[in-house]
Amino acid sequence: MPPSINYDSSRELRIFLEEQGLGMRKKYGQNFLIDREARERILDALEFRKGDGLWEIGPGLGAMTRGLLDRGALVRAFEIDPGFIRILKELWGGREDFILIEGDVLKTWPSGDGGEPYLLGNLPYTIGAALLGELIEKKRFFKRMVITIQREVARRMTAGPGSGDYTSLSVLCASAYTIRPVQVLRPSSFYPAPHVDSQVLRFDLRTDMDPSSYPAFFYSLVRSLFSSRRKTVKNNLSGFVASLKEGENRDAAGGLGKGRIREITGEVLGASRLSPERRAETLSLEDFLTLAGVLEGYHGHY
Repeated sequence: MPPSINYDSSRELRIFLEEQGLGMRKKYGQNFLIDREARERILDALEFRKGDGLWEIGPGLGAMTRGLLDRGALVRAFEIDPGFIRILKELWGGREDFILIEGDVLKTWPSGDGGEPYLLGNLPYTIGAALLGELIEKKRFFKRMVITIQREVARRMTAGPGSGDYTSLSVLCASAYTIRPVQVLRPSSFYPAPHVDSQVLRFDLRTDMDPSSYPAFFYSLVRSLFSSRRKTVKNNLSGFVASLKEGENRDAAGGLGKGRIREITGEVLGASRLSPERRAETLSLEDFLTLAGVLEGYHGHY
């Protein structure tokens, strides 16, 4: 018989874990959301319909999974913890509307995934930023995502130019999604209680531009220009131009010396109408797209 779990009680969850011989692994960032109203608001924010396909990352003991299934979602869930995998199989193994994928989501995402339009995840600090960045860079987009993440990371995801929290992650997220806050979750909303607040964010795929059509260099350029925040755009761009040619196994003997790199960098910045003395944290998404587009036009002709 499937186990009975009270997802709303930290005491009963603790007892259940002890009875099942399950421990909490800090490296996985495991915290169970015990606030029923918060779980309902998260499900509401997804705005999916019965029969819609949905990815869930880190279902744990299945509190959110149960809500998704009750609302008619077709769930494909990633779980890394062997103990939780056992419980999830006991709860919903064999159901046609639930597929469990075992292992690290960064390594086990299947190719040709069928394009489920929604994603839900309570993402640990250790992989949250890396996972979102990888999904976007690999152009694996979703109609809507609702994620729970530490507020520190949430601020980076939603920051704009000029903010101290503005990073390459901010640009990557803005390049594909419009983002709005759903709710702040205090430590008392979880068991065990984390030491920081969490933020629930809703990501809606942009309809005013096509993220799949961005210039080939866009994502790598964004990361490169933020690699040394104290350097100017000119200095970081020079390094990026040089790295492009090195990637083609072409050295200075092939005709691209330091002087030519400086020349190309100046021409690209001029064509992009960007001051060479600016820094990456002052550039907008549109600035990065313009710069990547101009650079793409130059590449192969220098």
